[in-house]
Formats: sequence, C-alpha cells, structure tokens
Amino acid sequence: MSDREAKQFQEIFIVSRETIERLDAYRALLERWNARMNLVSKQSITEFWTRHAADSAQIAQICRGGTGNWVDLGSGGGFPAVVLAVIFAGESREIQMTMVESDMRKASFLRAALRETGVPGRVEAQRIEKLAPMNADFISARALAPLHKLVGYAKRHGAPAGKAFFLKGAKAEEEIKEALVSWRFDVEKFPSKTDPAALVLKIGGIARE
Repeated sequence: MSDREAKQFQEIFIVSRETIERLDAYRALLERWNARMNLVSKQSITEFWTRHAADSAQIAQICRGGTGNWVDLGSGGGFPAVVLAVIFAGESREIQMTMVESDMRKASFLRAALRETGVPGRVEAQRIEKLAPMNADFISARALAPLHKLVGYAKRHGAPAGKAFFLKGAKAEEEIKEALVSWRFDVEKFPSKTDPAALVLKIGGIARE
C-alpha cells in the first residue's frame, strides 16, 4: 500500500482508519486474484487508491444518508460495489448490498472480497436481464454498458422512487442524448473526482418515451 495515497484517500472521502484497513485488504486480494484472471487492467492495478477506489467512493459522497437495498450491476472486480459496501459499513449505514455478476469466477472473487473485508453483502451470479426485478432503492454501475441500456436495467430493477448512479466518461453527454430518444428521466450531473472529462450521473424518474 502507498501510505501517501491511502492517507489522501482518507482525507478526501473522510473515512475511518478501519475503512482504510478494510479497503487495503481488498486491494491486496485484488492484486492476488488479478494475477490469474482479468479483474482490472494490469496497467491500472497500481492505481487502486487514486483511480479505482476514488472513482467508486465519490458515489458515496453524492449519496449521503439514505438506507435500503443497493444493487450494483455487472460488479466485475468490485468497483464500485465493494468499495461502497466497505464505506457504508464504516458509517454503520443500513444498506443491503447486492452485487450482480454473471461470470462465475468474478462472482467467486466478489464473495471472497466480502469475506476478506468482513462487510455484509451478497452476490447474484446471474445475467441482469434474467434476474427477477430487485426493487432496489439504489442502483450503480461502472464501465458496464451504454446509458440507454443502463436506464433500461434501472427501470427493471429499481423501486419507483429509486435512484441510479452511473459513472460515465468523456462521452457522457452524448450518451444522455441517445438515452433520451427512448426514455424519459431526471438526471443530475456531478464532475468526476478522478477524470476531468468524466461525470457521475444520478438518474431517477425513469419512464418510457
């Protein structure tokens, strides 16, 4: 662990030392598993705190307070789901985290990450399209699909008053316009803390156009 990067993360996101220790246990597990399967790119594995963890943690900052069911779609290597689960546990926040990942090996990694960090959560090793509607209060996804698809997933799996948080890159505005051809929704845009060209989208009020 880079103590400097971990300390910067702690200061930016205002988390406890215990949360940092849990996240560092997750980082170490990610490095071990990544040596034999592709969870994150080999080039970015060294950017755990400044890229992957920070990218995920900014959702927790945007979504302050609130309790209920949280569903993370296409959880893969655990971003943002594992990071959020650790932060919420550190805040003693009543969030029930479900990670949806159809790849069995990645689902096994996610279960191992929950055990290693000691935080609550469950993993659904199914395809998003075949999973029974989850009625989630919160939904998240990172690097999963174009926004028009994500909005459809959020409509299927979100509660009527639920909110979705999607991490999007430089083409975020283009994706919003494309999604609005088929869907109506409310969207708030938050500048990313890890990429000046990227946005975090908070979406609600989803309906077919």
